[in-house]
Amino acid sequence: MEIEFARTFLAVAASGNFVGAAARLHVTQSTVSARIQALETQLGARLFRRGRGGAELTLAGKRFLRHAKTLVQTLEQARHEIGLPAGFRGSLTLAARIALWEGYLPHWVGWMRQEAADISLRMEIGMEEEMMQGLVQGTIDIGVMYTPESRPGLGIERLFDETLLLVSTNPARGWPDPGYVHIDWGQEFHAQFSTHHADIPPLALTANIGWLAMQCLLNNGGSAYLPLRFVRRMLQQERLYLVQGSPLFTMPAHMVYPIDRREPHLATALRGLRQLAIEEQRWAK
Repeated sequence: MEIEFARTFLAVAASGNFVGAAARLHVTQSTVSARIQALETQLGARLFRRGRGGAELTLAGKRFLRHAKTLVQTLEQARHEIGLPAGFRGSLTLAARIALWEGYLPHWVGWMRQEAADISLRMEIGMEEEMMQGLVQGTIDIGVMYTPESRPGLGIERLFDETLLLVSTNPARGWPDPGYVHIDWGQEFHAQFSTHHADIPPLALTANIGWLAMQCLLNNGGSAYLPLRFVRRMLQQERLYLVQGSPLFTMPAHMVYPIDRREPHLATALRGLRQLAIEEQRWAK
């Protein structure tokens, strides 16, 4: 069985359709279809139920999902271990939203260097969709994100609640603010924002990550909803100011990981994330 067949199967499972899988793999839709057909012929079973709504896993497809992930993970692990520096016994890839690399995850990296110093770490920044795809395909071991999606074989665990504040570069700046930068923090944030700010004018400035909005504020002035961890020091230094009377929003941070893997260093990494999340929650109060 070609490993690309397994990768293609996982891409379709993650996307829910052949078109999305083709875009993710940078191949044509006909190539995806041909690979899936060849795989189904080799296995002697239909893996997807095709319809207008996309491609849904059959019972046989659900059974094959674990094996496909194992195939891809074994190859990725072999690549990592072959290229490991001397003295390292394994590797781990963690991807997360950029805001979570402020304070929390760098502390986790330090914790891992003490608790599992012989594990090589690969650290990545990602958005939810690409992280979920990497987790399904086995190229990411742990994802830390705000709005995960349920996928077979993946566990989702709440770590801590992020507090989002409306901050401004000018304490006298009014609201609504024409310089407000709206950040895509996910569906939960959008629901809370829409409830409390239902009648503000159309948003002219948007960003998909908090760091980008922060750069806009510091260079041009304005306001944005940003995590308390992100802005605590700037508030103390009076480089940013809390917009008086604005509601605070909460947004849970989750870790997502494969539930069928038993490597000790993966368990160690998850334990560290849990332990530091408790400290992070105390710090946020």
